[in-house]
Amino acid sequence: MAPYEALYGQRCRTPTCWTELGERRVLGPKLVANTEDKVKLIQDRLKEASDRQKSYGDFKRREIKFTMGDSVILKVSPWKKLELPPQLSQIHDVFHVSMLRRYRSDPSHVVAVEEIDVRPDLTFEEEPIQIIGRDVKELTRKSVPLVKVLWQNLKAEEAT
Repeated sequence: MAPYEALYGQRCRTPTCWTELGERRVLGPKLVANTEDKVKLIQDRLKEASDRQKSYGDFKRREIKFTMGDSVILKVSPWKKLELPPQLSQIHDVFHVSMLRRYRSDPSHVVAVEEIDVRPDLTFEEEPIQIIGRDVKELTRKSVPLVKVLWQNLKAEEAT
């Protein structure tokens, strides 16, 4: 079913044949005025739908403004930084402002790049150091053993 037919309950007739087969009428200003009214109605309904969709999109959107000297965090993979060291020069250093988050300084967040062995393909390997805890998750038909692991370059609260 065509959108016009769904909206108005009748088939759309092209301007070359506005009358039903067998009818003989002269097309005049009344028909043109009626057509203009329907076009205006369609435009209004499209605008209304567009505004409704925009309000859904704007609901969680917020204005983000930063000034020179503000500290920010780039919200991407952990190894990407604002000032990229030479070994990460392959990364494109342009990104959208929505990927930035305001940062309040904390000395525990600083990780020296030399501590992490980054490969040429910009990946690194985390090695487990020790198992911190064990648990068993009971499902309907089986039990799943869970293990909490402390990783090489992470703190105890960041164990998975």
